[in-house]
Amino acid sequence: MEFYNFADHMNRSEYIETHKERFLEELFDLLRMPSISADSKYKEDVRKTAQFVAESLRNAGADNVSLEETKGNPIVYGEKIIDPSKPTVLVYGHYDVQPSVPDELWNTPPFEPTIKDGNIYARGACDDKGQFYMHVKAFEAMMETDTLPCNVKFMIEGEEEVGSTNLGPYVRSNSEKLAADVVLISDTAMIANDIPSIDTGLRGLSYVEVEVTGPKIDLHSGTYGGAVANPINVLCTMIASLHDENRHITIPGFYDDVEIVSAEDRDAMSRTPFNLDEFKAELEVDDVMGEAGYSTIERTGIRPTLDVNGIWGGYIGEGAKTVLPSKAYAKISMRLVPNQKSERITQLFKEHFENIAPASVKVKVTPHHGGEAAVTPTDSKAYKAAAKAMEKTFGKTPVPTRGGGSIPIVALFEEALGLKTVLFGFGLDSDAIHSPNEKYGLFNFYKGIETIPYFYEYFSE
Repeated sequence: MEFYNFADHMNRSEYIETHKERFLEELFDLLRMPSISADSKYKEDVRKTAQFVAESLRNAGADNVSLEETKGNPIVYGEKIIDPSKPTVLVYGHYDVQPSVPDELWNTPPFEPTIKDGNIYARGACDDKGQFYMHVKAFEAMMETDTLPCNVKFMIEGEEEVGSTNLGPYVRSNSEKLAADVVLISDTAMIANDIPSIDTGLRGLSYVEVEVTGPKIDLHSGTYGGAVANPINVLCTMIASLHDENRHITIPGFYDDVEIVSAEDRDAMSRTPFNLDEFKAELEVDDVMGEAGYSTIERTGIRPTLDVNGIWGGYIGEGAKTVLPSKAYAKISMRLVPNQKSERITQLFKEHFENIAPASVKVKVTPHHGGEAAVTPTDSKAYKAAAKAMEKTFGKTPVPTRGGGSIPIVALFEEALGLKTVLFGFGLDSDAIHSPNEKYGLFNFYKGIETIPYFYEYFSE
């Protein structure tokens, strides 16, 4: 990667405009790296990606750049301390990505970034390579034009997509090194390109895998069908029972700690720009489904959920094989709201799922990872700085929203470092993160690079 340094007499906007094509080329190099943390065969690619990120930070002007080793993938750290008496911003992002499968559903190769209709199509384009790289390039622009007004630290990890297992121990053992005044994260979405917004809350997560075992081996479905429990049939029945007719989750105690959102806050949410018909058209569905008594925005922001993320068992190859399978499996995630604790919800799920299993099968529940919900204040100096920065570049005051996704490290930063987070995302819900044909708008990439320096400026006032 080649780095250019000829910014003399150039202001920041001019610098960004002059180098925007190079910024994009560098992002493309990053996107070509299959840094899939969930699959061990990509472990070397993950490390090469970490090295690329480290080199990008060095070239941008960061000091003390290093690969911080963990029991898993390395964390990339870098910093620029211009004056210890000035505020410090801790930028978090992740360089690992979701698996690209099923690759046949991609219109273009997932690790060969392609521009179409003003969008960059590639795995990780939005989540989170395109978004965290905005911060690297915004930092470079500030450094090259001598406009960095405060200190900055970068912590870019490689295990977010598999639960950030090793981030907690690292953060707790490096609390002094990571000391800052606020955490800045771009890993969320806005309402629309003409309706900027800032997430003020995220749901927590409990993620489990279940295994249902019937007979000791696969059996002939003609000889044994109707006489022996079919684990797939049983699993489907058990999963179906986890919701009632109102899409209310039936696990005893599941809602005990759910935060009750006030009528005033629900009324404010109802005024968020949202068109249900456009929402359905975008997804190509005829109707929505969710918990009775709540709007679509509420269902994805302030209410907990339970969803099957994958289910398998038996014969799924070409042609027919009339088998009664020995085992069936499912992966299940539960999105949680403030006050719900992921460990307790996981335990409640385990106990309930084991209790509803018929005697004809055996059930095993394996917890994978989880995290806590988080709410960020809208009256803080940091939030106001972010809102003012967006207003500067978008020409509109951003709308505060609640995000439906989970970034468990937000709660970790508050617990371990005593820091609140600003969720400064520039993606869109339509960017198909975790899905085939993930994309990120060129508008969004460049708008982020333009906007981020203003956050530093306003936060330092």
